[in-house]
Amino acid sequence: MSRGATDPLRIAVTGAGGRMGREVIEAAVDREGVAVAVAANRTPTAPVAGVEVAAADRLGELLAAERPDVLVDFTGPASAVAYAEACADAGVPLVTGTTGFEGGQLDSLRAASDAVPVLKASNFARGVAALRRAVREAVAALPGYDVELTETHHNGKRDAPSGTAKSILDDVESVRSDLDERVHGREGDAPRDAGEIGVHARRAGDVTGEHEVLVAGNRETLALTHRAGDRGVFAEGALDAAAWLAGRDPGWYGFDDVLDAGSE
Repeated sequence: MSRGATDPLRIAVTGAGGRMGREVIEAAVDREGVAVAVAANRTPTAPVAGVEVAAADRLGELLAAERPDVLVDFTGPASAVAYAEACADAGVPLVTGTTGFEGGQLDSLRAASDAVPVLKASNFARGVAALRRAVREAVAALPGYDVELTETHHNGKRDAPSGTAKSILDDVESVRSDLDERVHGREGDAPRDAGEIGVHARRAGDVTGEHEVLVAGNRETLALTHRAGDRGVFAEGALDAAAWLAGRDPGWYGFDDVLDAGSE
């Protein structure tokens, strides 16, 4: 079933009982032109913003019955892979902000993009996308300078460093081939060696998310920082991505594709 120009964007949300799942549902309910067709969670969950939440083991049948335009996922790596397979079977595009994939899990996620469009991002804040671009430009313009990355999140975040931090590290390494060793924290006699990037993960309180890249050398210091005020910014970005992805051809996409399309 194709979606008409005036039809609402009908989304499915997994992890509906989690921090981000709730944020996505609440943002969707408040956004004009978006409707939550399916909400699912692995454990029994009360309605979220008036939306009934089904058991996640029924996701396949719900996708087949409701035919949502896009599924939005913020869960865990194993769950995200299973939900991606369900999307591929049902022909439903997938937007996922899940991080912490290991081994072949990311390959399994990518496999779904042969059948449906899949958009994966470690962060859906537009400011983080701008930060990453600024980091690439700054680090490339300052050869030989030291680079340190510090990220801070709430005390319940499981993966460390964060997925966003890993993406930033990939950005640094893409423009500085001399930086090829990630050193996580320091202790004891630990002077800095050439070629390393210092990585520091902090977990405390209810911090939504903060990332700082420090570039230092030649008697000067440059710090690039992004702070998220609340999780709503990520939910809004995920809905932007969902609206953009609906109706796309199968393939592997990123949040930069959404932002670049908006600037054309």
